[in-house]
Amino acid sequence: MLSTFLMSILLLSSSYCTTASDADSSSYNEMSEDSAFAKNTATSMAQVTEQAAQKPEESSASKPKGTTEPSVKSEPKAASPKPEKPVETPAKIEAAPRPETPRASTNEVKETPTSETPTEQPAVQAEAEKEEITLPSAPDHSGWTQLLQKHVNAKGNVDYSGFKRDKAALEAYLDKLASNPVENTWSRNEKLAYWINVYNAYTIKLIVDNYPVKSITNLKGGKPWDVKWIKLGNQTYSLNQVENEIIRPRFKEPRIHFAVNCAAESCPPLLNKAWTADKLESYFEQQTKAFINNSNYNEISASRVQVSKIFDWYGEDFPNLIEFLNRYSDTNIKANAKVSFLEYDWRLNEQ
Repeated sequence: MLSTFLMSILLLSSSYCTTASDADSSSYNEMSEDSAFAKNTATSMAQVTEQAAQKPEESSASKPKGTTEPSVKSEPKAASPKPEKPVETPAKIEAAPRPETPRASTNEVKETPTSETPTEQPAVQAEAEKEEITLPSAPDHSGWTQLLQKHVNAKGNVDYSGFKRDKAALEAYLDKLASNPVENTWSRNEKLAYWINVYNAYTIKLIVDNYPVKSITNLKGGKPWDVKWIKLGNQTYSLNQVENEIIRPRFKEPRIHFAVNCAAESCPPLLNKAWTADKLESYFEQQTKAFINNSNYNEISASRVQVSKIFDWYGEDFPNLIEFLNRYSDTNIKANAKVSFLEYDWRLNEQ
């Protein structure tokens, strides 16, 4: 019994091993076939993917949308993103400048100078206008008027002692003349008034610096008018230059001889006010008429006139003397009246 049982077990074991062996062999074969199929499928898909990567345009053109091939089932995963990116990229690039922020910032940059320009330009123009307004102007002669009112009487006689006491004020006015020489921008009347005041003020200074003195002819070797000592700006002048190289030739005004004063008794009376541009014409008329009709300087009748030596020295300024005298004389002078010239008194014109 025991041997029979053992034999049965052996037979069963042998049968089981054979079956297992056959099963293992069959399973192995099936696995090998599956593996080979998977390998072939992977290789095929890799080739398709590589071809799609190398020629995305040909692949997309050769395959219509409705076509479905077994080997391309996985194509959307690998190949479709590559051809779709170029399509999406331009859209993204075009969309980049669309946001309004860059345009707004560009407009702001352009608007900034536009808004500032109108603000800055008027400021620049205002500065330019200010510079034009502050160009050197004719000096104020009011200080000179104050001195003349104080030290010159209505007859034109001068208190030189008083001027000497006020020498600091006189020097201050002369400094103003020196630091404000004539400019081309001045009017004709401003220039002429300036030169008349220069002549008279520097003549007063010449006397004050040497006072007491009996006559101006006692100074500078008898020729005080030829000495260059009047410094105005960068130029130095003599009294003769002021009168005979500037006033007379430039302005051609014969009445200036009744405006400038040479500090002598026979000189036309010194006006006790400064000459100014706005009063120039009225002062010319006033001083000329007063001088011509003053018997201390001229003796006038209808047929005979004895007039100041000034009309002789500066005869070229009075080409028709009788006609000029008749413009201001209270006595009508005949055209054929006899004319002669009085001696000049060089004594100091002091009070």
